[in-house]
Amino acid sequence: MTNDGHDAYIAAAPQQFRAMLGQLRAQLSLALPDAKEVMKYDMPGFQIEETIIAGYAAFSKQCGLYVDPRAIAVHAEEIASLKLKSTRTGVTFSVSKPITGELVQKLAISSRNSKRL
Repeated sequence: MTNDGHDAYIAAAPQQFRAMLGQLRAQLSLALPDAKEVMKYDMPGFQIEETIIAGYAAFSKQCGLYVDPRAIAVHAEEIASLKLKSTRTGVTFSVSKPITGELVQKLAISSRNSKRL
């Protein structure tokens, strides 16, 4: 199921991030096949029932993937090994320091599992 909000968000993102965001969206869709694409707080996300499992955003110099804090904690070593920055709820990445599809999948699944749906 496509979501016009996600399409519009990616189209409006800085040019250098559009392909990366499209890929991230596809990876999240694969990792969370039962999730619905939504727009919350002007940010594209993936929701199961009433719970946002993952969201993403583009900024001027980087992009972010936002998941449950426990998912970040569980995969902190892998995030650090890729030299990506993380906060309690997100991982930032850029064209020069991309996030891997494998890490996206792990974070999405961990976030889903930690929400205990």
